[in-house]
Amino acid sequence: MPRFDAVLFDLDGVLADTAHIHFAAWRRLAEELGIHLEPAFEEKLKGVDRMGSLELILAHGGPEGSVTRTAEEKRVLAERKNGYYTAAIAEQTPDDLLPGARRVLEEVRAAGLKIALASASRNAPPLLQQLGIAPLIDAIADPAAVKAPKPAPDLFLEAARLVGAVPERCLGIEDSVAGIISIKDAGMVAVGIGDPTVLTRADYVVPTTEQFHIGDFL
Repeated sequence: MPRFDAVLFDLDGVLADTAHIHFAAWRRLAEELGIHLEPAFEEKLKGVDRMGSLELILAHGGPEGSVTRTAEEKRVLAERKNGYYTAAIAEQTPDDLLPGARRVLEEVRAAGLKIALASASRNAPPLLQQLGIAPLIDAIADPAAVKAPKPAPDLFLEAARLVGAVPERCLGIEDSVAGIISIKDAGMVAVGIGDPTVLTRADYVVPTTEQFHIGDFL
């Protein structure tokens, strides 16, 4: 009997390299607000949802940045950023998948396991269509439907529920610290994509998606 019933994937940095598109959109918004973001700031936004990212950027601009804006003003700013992002991802194609991503999904399906997406991005459904992998995904957890974003476990628990899998029989794959914490706190086995010195809570770490093989975990 296989060790797992389902594999739950993050999107940005695991299946597609869209994190830089997110950051470019945030950077454009920040510049409009007079806030300069260094390239290294991108790491702080990994795995963080839209409003959480906005709060980090406003705080980076000064302690008064977040406090002096109303909830409605923040919503408008977040929507402006999302407009920049959606315009950019409209140009994505299957060629923008990370190396090995499609093969990984196909191997997981061939092994008889369910696949769910647990991404903080609310734009995941159209992006999956653009990338040509929507038919390979059984379910997409809606970040707007859970109480708390990553690093809380809610999104991964919802992804497991959608494919009818119990947490302890799920393998979660993430590239961010917040995502790994989310997987572990959900009671699942965590595979980190990236640097083992950064993803210290992961049960296993592989350098890139291309080097992941589901057969190594069954």
